[in-house]
Amino acid sequence: MAFATRAKTPSVILVVGDSLSAEYGLKRGSGWVALLEQRLRDQSKPAKVVNASISGDTTSGGRSRLAALLDQHKPTIVVIELGGNDALRGLPLQTSQDNLQAMVQACQAIHAKVLLLGMQVPPNYGTDYSAQFAAMYASVAKSKSVPLVPFFLKGVADVPDSEKLFQSDRIHPVEAAHPTLLNNVWPALSKLIA
Repeated sequence: MAFATRAKTPSVILVVGDSLSAEYGLKRGSGWVALLEQRLRDQSKPAKVVNASISGDTTSGGRSRLAALLDQHKPTIVVIELGGNDALRGLPLQTSQDNLQAMVQACQAIHAKVLLLGMQVPPNYGTDYSAQFAAMYASVAKSKSVPLVPFFLKGVADVPDSEKLFQSDRIHPVEAAHPTLLNNVWPALSKLIA
């Protein structure tokens, strides 16, 4: 008796982020999400990538639009890259943490795997706030049992002469830095791809 083999359903990777993922100030197709699509093709990993990132977005913005995105794209994996703008606007950390937790829960409710991308704030925010901000991501990841990239901008914002890796606003990485961002995400993300 022969059994039909089921074709492998491609993963659908939904990226919900802010300007760091939305190619702010870059030519289209040169940001880390586009590089991710290319890497998946090069490695023959069947996956569709949907970049739903919006420059300036906050955790509350991401939370408010997530349900519609989940319904529309039915992702198997969701990458959440939000929180940096919350810090820039001085929003309460507890609110940001609640939003991130709600987003992870919503993804898990539809059985999507989640990868959380952590952020750190510059030292001028004060050591207490900086430590609490970084700990917020670790807390959400631990409480919801999801993988975390502790610092999405590692190798870009924390290296000598880092200013040359940023656009003139000193916030958004230049195109040359985006392969590093992808390399920060890839080890954890590749484990989630079936």
